[in-house]
Amino acid sequence: MPPLHEDEPLYRTTIDRRLVTRLLALTAPHRRILIGSVLLLIAVSLAELAFPLLMKTGIDRYIRNHDVRGLAGLSGIYFALLIVVFVLRYLQTVLTQGLGQKIMYDLRARLFGHVQTLSAPYFERNPVGRVMTRLTGDVEVLNELFTSGFVSIFGDVVILIGIVTMMLVLDWRLALASFLVLPPLIWATLGFRSRVREAYTTIRIKVAAMNAFLQEHLTGISLVQLFRREGASSRQFDRLNSDHRDAFLRSVQAYAVYFPVVEFLESAAVALILGYGGTRVLSKTLTLGALVAFIQYSERFFRPIRDLSERFNVLQGAMASSERIFELLDTPVEVPLPAVPAVPDRLQGEIVLDHVSFAYKEDEPVLHDVSFRVAPGEAVAIVGHTGAGKTTIASLLVRFYDVRAGAIRVDGVDIRGWDLAVLRRRIAVVPQDVFLFSGSAIRNIGLRDPQTTPARVEQAITAVEARDFLERLPQGLETELRERGNLLSVGQKQLLSFARALAHDPAILILDEATSSVDSQTEIRIREALRVLIRGRTSLVIAHRLSTIRHVDRIIVLHKGRLVDEGTHEELLARGGIYAKLYQLEFKLQEEEEERTPA
Repeated sequence: MPPLHEDEPLYRTTIDRRLVTRLLALTAPHRRILIGSVLLLIAVSLAELAFPLLMKTGIDRYIRNHDVRGLAGLSGIYFALLIVVFVLRYLQTVLTQGLGQKIMYDLRARLFGHVQTLSAPYFERNPVGRVMTRLTGDVEVLNELFTSGFVSIFGDVVILIGIVTMMLVLDWRLALASFLVLPPLIWATLGFRSRVREAYTTIRIKVAAMNAFLQEHLTGISLVQLFRREGASSRQFDRLNSDHRDAFLRSVQAYAVYFPVVEFLESAAVALILGYGGTRVLSKTLTLGALVAFIQYSERFFRPIRDLSERFNVLQGAMASSERIFELLDTPVEVPLPAVPAVPDRLQGEIVLDHVSFAYKEDEPVLHDVSFRVAPGEAVAIVGHTGAGKTTIASLLVRFYDVRAGAIRVDGVDIRGWDLAVLRRRIAVVPQDVFLFSGSAIRNIGLRDPQTTPARVEQAITAVEARDFLERLPQGLETELRERGNLLSVGQKQLLSFARALAHDPAILILDEATSSVDSQTEIRIREALRVLIRGRTSLVIAHRLSTIRHVDRIIVLHKGRLVDEGTHEELLARGGIYAKLYQLEFKLQEEEEERTPA
């Protein structure tokens, strides 16, 4: 059985001009820093080329002639140049690292902003762990590209050109002799690149698979423990972990072969220079200083070649990461915003579903030609068996999805023509599964919305009768609730979500089975809170417990995605249809529960 979520697509690792162009475009806001870093790197490279020449001058002109004063002066110049190189390299490193961090800041902000605009279907297709990998691991790869990739590659090329030029100027015959090691070096480098590219691509896939697996299993850890799946989960994670380890070890093996080969060829080049150059020195056709300078240039020649191999691998990894990142940035919003959005001064709250049909999958329709109207201020319940399409109507109303046919209108305007931010601000949803952020109860209710004043939050807490249990928390209303509100019971979290909805003063309220998971005592409290919450607001109450909807003005009955009946509680019971059967079933279940409950 393949590891969970190991469906990460393969992305290119070859150098793509289109991607390189887009990557370079990221540096545009910081072009001054980039230019300064490049100029400093060129200055460092040119300064370092002078060291072997100073060594040659010291040997041939001063040591050979026993000129102590000249040698002391040259040593001073050498030391001063070292300080200059140190300062330039320090400035270049600071600029380059700063450039990388600024680009990563901008890129993460763009990614996070774009992710928040994506619709529900995107997150249904893509595991959260994979999306997190884009914003963390892949962005970090690009940081490495900008800090030790683009600029450093340019510097390595400048150094190589300078070294080759200096070696040819000093003695072209000795330079050609030292270049005899280049063919095997090129062959080894190409082989190394191929093996490491494959290993790095596999590593990225395994990391994304592990992140997706960890996110899913840590989120559902209570279910894993309840069903005693710790062993199976551990074995599954072991497979993912071992696959990642093996891929990483393959890259280590490639490095373990390549670098000794480069060192061997470097030593071979020095041996050639010593052998051929030494005979030239003995025959007095080459100075000793020139031979020493040649050896130093040869050693410096192989360092940028080694670095270029690693830089190229960074660049290859960045191609795969950048394609994943740009793929996310280019993901279209499946719920498009209108060109000229409607922004009314005041929302009345009228809702009209006009022959609405919808399907999550083409061949599996969920809603069939549903039509009804909710007047401003009216409270309407939607009931039906599981899978009837109740929650789908709520999702369509807030435009998590768009209808496939028909239209939904609010105050006479198709919601596809509304300013989405304005529409959602005026609609509050109380879901069955309440989500709470890490932070205090006050912050979870107000959500840092400047229009939701502290006084309104306090009033909402009192109105839904949540103050008593919140004030019993260790720090009262300022108690940190931590991830998903783990200090609160299910019923308490739902009361908190009621307070959140009330504090934002919506014109339209959607209650999506908000009392399905609470005990009877909490349900009584919620019924009282409901009366406060729906007063003066257009309300859609998606109900699982029919006992909670007697106070509504009208009930709509859905069956297999179709509207089959509507009316008041008494009217629907009198007709003896699906609603009456649902009500009788619930009443029967309550009686059986009471019989099982000891006195």
